[in-house]
Amino acid sequence: MQNLTAVILAAGKGTRMKSSLPKVLHKVGGKSMLEHVLDAAEGAGAKRKVVVVGFGGDVVKEALGERAEFVTQAEQLGTGHAVRQTESLLKNEKGSIMVLCGDTPLLTTKLLENLAVAHEESGAAATVLTAIMPDAAGYGRVIRASDGTVEKIVEHKDATEAERKVREVNSGIYCFDAEALFSALSEVTADNAQGEYYLPDVLWILKDRGEKVRAVEADDYEETLGINSRVQLAGAEKILRQRKNIELMNAGVTIMDPGTTYVDAGVTVGRDTILYPGTWLEGNTTIGERSEIGPHTRFTNAKIGDDVIAVFSYGHDCEIDSGVTMGPYVHIRPNTHLKRDVHVGNFVEVKNSVIGAGSKLPHLSYIGDTDMGCGVNMGCGTITVNYDGREKHRTTVGDHAFVGCNTNLVAPVTVGEGAYIGAGSTITKDVEPESLAIARARQSAIPGWAKGKTKK
Repeated sequence: MQNLTAVILAAGKGTRMKSSLPKVLHKVGGKSMLEHVLDAAEGAGAKRKVVVVGFGGDVVKEALGERAEFVTQAEQLGTGHAVRQTESLLKNEKGSIMVLCGDTPLLTTKLLENLAVAHEESGAAATVLTAIMPDAAGYGRVIRASDGTVEKIVEHKDATEAERKVREVNSGIYCFDAEALFSALSEVTADNAQGEYYLPDVLWILKDRGEKVRAVEADDYEETLGINSRVQLAGAEKILRQRKNIELMNAGVTIMDPGTTYVDAGVTVGRDTILYPGTWLEGNTTIGERSEIGPHTRFTNAKIGDDVIAVFSYGHDCEIDSGVTMGPYVHIRPNTHLKRDVHVGNFVEVKNSVIGAGSKLPHLSYIGDTDMGCGVNMGCGTITVNYDGREKHRTTVGDHAFVGCNTNLVAPVTVGEGAYIGAGSTITKDVEPESLAIARARQSAIPGWAKGKTKK
């Protein structure tokens, strides 16, 4: 394939979204619409990506960083005007320029590859991507000549009754010869009711010059859909989630109920893992093989190993090694690393901690800012008291320590290797290895104290 450059139009506000966020940054399937378009363009072989920004341009630039080049369309004067803003960057470009819309997150790499290859092989100056719509109302109809080339594109309001019966529509996505594009753009005028410079006018300028203009039909019209409202955003979300679930199942993942399992586009899941209903896997999450996730479990930016069992759990920005079992009702917070074969039981929260291999946090505990060794047993109700009102402090627990139920470890404090702590203790001083620490008031009793105090 010859040199391919992508120009992505992302300057519009998207008033129907009713949002202060630029439309193209609204997320679907875990990524912004604009990121999905960039992914498809890059997959199709685009070496340069130029994004035309306008409303919220600084926010868009910040979101994409160095992933693309940017030009600004200060006034939204039509699609032709938007593309013309890229001329300073691309006027010496050779090969093909693919013009995409930043609000079409359902585009696929395969679709754009097919468009680019068909454009190149035909020798056309311009190729328009079309789609057969079940309901074409409101779309510009593509009227073909007898040889299959594009005769004209007519807007719905201007179409005759016969033309309105045509269901092939203009998707707003094009491939142009770079030199032909900018040459024709210089002749586009705003002599229309909207006073805007329309990119489709380039097609007729090229056609009048005797250049070939052809159309390529998308296999699936859904891939070309633009998103203009929250309702349409929800529709795209459903399509992308379904695609991802099918991809995972075809790769050997069992999804018990795809309709209630939500996996972001960037997530990877290993073979023979089972995803139960109500599971959410988001961001850069990776899951190994033979794990059982869910029901009603959510992981965001989590690295999870093989043979992990997580039930009714929530983990984010954390690392969970192979063989870990957790849940129900577990919260694994950022910067936590559960090493191999750790067990975390019900109603446990772990934050900013390293839990050594084979250690157990059975139930009803808060473990924060802790460095824990291997084979440690933390009794029910153990709390690391890590905050003094101004600063957080760390707790260190050595290998094979045994901490009794309802213990408070007041940080900074160290429990030595193999040490025991009696139930109900509040530990404020370091505990030596292999020693027993008990820090609680001695029990006393007053005989007969309750006599006569019981209500009749």
